[in-house]
Amino acid sequence: MMPTEQMKRMKQLSLAETGFLPKAGKQTRKAVFLAEMETVVPWSRLEGLIEPFYPKKGNGRPPMPLGTMLRIHVMQQWFGYSDPAMEEALHDVPLLRQFAGLDAFEDVMPDESTILRFRHLLEKHDLAVAIFAEVSAVLSEKGLSMKRGTVVDATLIAAPSSTKNEDKKRDPEMTQTKKGNQWYFGMKAHIGVDAESGLIHTVACTTAKVADVTMMEDCLHGEEEIALGDRGYHKMNRTIEHFAKEGDLSVLTPTKKPAGGELTDEQKAFNRMLSAVRAIVEHPFRVVKRQFGFVKVRYRGLVKNTGQIVTLFALANLWLARKRLLPLLGEVRP
Repeated sequence: MMPTEQMKRMKQLSLAETGFLPKAGKQTRKAVFLAEMETVVPWSRLEGLIEPFYPKKGNGRPPMPLGTMLRIHVMQQWFGYSDPAMEEALHDVPLLRQFAGLDAFEDVMPDESTILRFRHLLEKHDLAVAIFAEVSAVLSEKGLSMKRGTVVDATLIAAPSSTKNEDKKRDPEMTQTKKGNQWYFGMKAHIGVDAESGLIHTVACTTAKVADVTMMEDCLHGEEEIALGDRGYHKMNRTIEHFAKEGDLSVLTPTKKPAGGELTDEQKAFNRMLSAVRAIVEHPFRVVKRQFGFVKVRYRGLVKNTGQIVTLFALANLWLARKRLLPLLGEVRP
């Protein structure tokens, strides 16, 4: 049996002293990423949104600190961990444990049920939407959102098509759609992106078969002077020669080649210019799908998956803006 004093001493040791972390050397990409996000995420403001709904100390087992659970939740989004995988990662990876504010010798570490209950709390009170709005407000306060033009687009998110589950059927809230010659099963994330800053200001989620053009209004914030979309948002009167005036809003989409004819040089030049401007809308999709590894839905039903997707785009905004935010927050990248 280890003497009591020795056990106390071990609990007081830092991670570096126990040998879990190197005392010096090259920082890993994950360590750099977490250091940057620690700075740019408005933790106190996000905690303030959740705190009114978070369990209070009282009789029974005290809840884990709210800040710890929030950090664990966003790490799940950044690194694609399920609830059980997140629990194991906290035990296995000192860097993640340190980011969450958990000591190597904590008597109580959050288990997968605790992590699950925190996510359910966010879902119950629709806090993903509030978190996205708060992040957008922070970015606007820093002057990073211009709001004069919006680029709209949508991306397909795959869902499991297998029926080898408890219900013996596919998710009834997911549907099929055809893109090119390929069929897809799942849902769609529709976004509106500021044409100058490249930041997402609006997110809407639907089942996969919903046409992009029907969601255009939901992707606008209402203060735009111009909106740009791909051919999925095309209407007969939206061309270079004649496009609709919807109030004070001009909507531009690529000019379609006429049946049996060819585009003029002017029309081709316009389409190339429009494609170059519209390319900015692809960056958030790249961050969510490649940087954060979100290529397939994790849950069943639109509500739960929408909550995760909205959270992912809020975090994508912070990632995209980090180089501009760090100097404003007093941090200079090496």
